[in-house]
Amino acid sequence: MSDRTVLLEARDGVAVVTLNRPEARNAMSRQLLRELRQSMAEADADDTVHAIVLTGADPAFCAGLDLKELGTDGGVLNNDPGPADAAAPTADPGRRRAVLSVDKPVIGAVNGVAVTGGLELALNCDFLVASERARFADTHARIGVHPLWGLTVLLPEAVGLRRAREMSSTGNFVDAGTALEWGLVNHVVPHDQLLPFAVQLARDIGTSDQHALRSILGTYQQNALLSGGDAWENEQRRAAAFHRGPVDPAEIERRRQGVVARGRTQLH
Repeated sequence: MSDRTVLLEARDGVAVVTLNRPEARNAMSRQLLRELRQSMAEADADDTVHAIVLTGADPAFCAGLDLKELGTDGGVLNNDPGPADAAAPTADPGRRRAVLSVDKPVIGAVNGVAVTGGLELALNCDFLVASERARFADTHARIGVHPLWGLTVLLPEAVGLRRAREMSSTGNFVDAGTALEWGLVNHVVPHDQLLPFAVQLARDIGTSDQHALRSILGTYQQNALLSGGDAWENEQRRAAAFHRGPVDPAEIERRRQGVVARGRTQLH
């Protein structure tokens, strides 16, 4: 059994990053956070990787911060802002996904419980696929800590403000079916199909123009921090910058034909 708390496997354009503390329900210790950032950075820097799948070793996705470590010395909440503590969370209000600071798309494959910091980790993914065994809860208030990785922004975006308030106020669990109904996850699949399903979505991402995709996802991230009118203007600015220079009509036509052909296969 590996002594690493995070595993990385890259193949066929997809990197699978797995939290690997199953005996602790993949709770986030300093070591796990350090290795998670290292693995995500490695996958982000790999030019052969187009998308990243983040999951946990069964039976959990992530049970949040390591409460044993937290109760001993404050764990990752006692931040050392110096470079010696690579596990210390960053707080850059101009950049989303502070705990997953990558530019490539991240699909969360939630295989079990995603609680508190684990829920925040899931929310930092671009979108989520859930096993039928997945469960979600925000227990920050029950533990007596404050979210610091974007939960109060990302959870209302996903489920609406009132449902987010309910989850944070009660600490009650939400099952996979309810999470799908509320818009917290995009798909619910049988447990043994979770990783193959998420990896196939990642491969689908790899067939898109990567330059355009990164620009679009970056615009989503920026616009989530802006008001409606400012977001429209930001999209126009980014589009103008993206399309600066001549457009190759032949390349556009080639891609159009590819989209049409792919659409025909998906409509049957």
